[in-house]
Amino acid sequence: MVTYDTGPTSHGTRCTMSKLLKLIPLTLQVANDFVTKYHRHNKRCVGCKFCLGATYNGELVGVAIVGRPVARKLADPLVMEVNRNCVSPEAPKGTCSFLYSRSMKVWQSMGGKKLITYTLETESGASLRATNFKQKAVTQPFKKGTGWTTRKGREWQKVQLIPRIRWEWKV
Repeated sequence: MVTYDTGPTSHGTRCTMSKLLKLIPLTLQVANDFVTKYHRHNKRCVGCKFCLGATYNGELVGVAIVGRPVARKLADPLVMEVNRNCVSPEAPKGTCSFLYSRSMKVWQSMGGKKLITYTLETESGASLRATNFKQKAVTQPFKKGTGWTTRKGREWQKVQLIPRIRWEWKV
């Protein structure tokens, strides 16, 4: 397990909560169960390349599910997408950044060159900026019965009416 330590604070002491975050590997089933319970607007993922968990005091407080880019035009064997980053209300501050940074390190160790993810236009993206992701594009929202939801088995959600910002991190 990897211990996440933010280093000295402005008071010269260590940040206790973040210091106790630990990284664990997860199955897609466990990560999806967590997403179903805690994610504000997204549902389960169908597949993934790998899943990571953040534990705090022995409890799972966050998950990251990393897989191929959903957008076909971004498909590349050296590019992966953080399809879900989800934390519980009990997660210490910095847990999202912890999961993004560890996803970057795992993907880089696998030979990956770029990691992408999306936020809603209404979300701040602070955890992405903290881990050196850069804003690259804004996607257009689409109405029910248009876009990829016209394909069999795809379900439209109201959140798809909100534009999304694509973020990228490159090696």
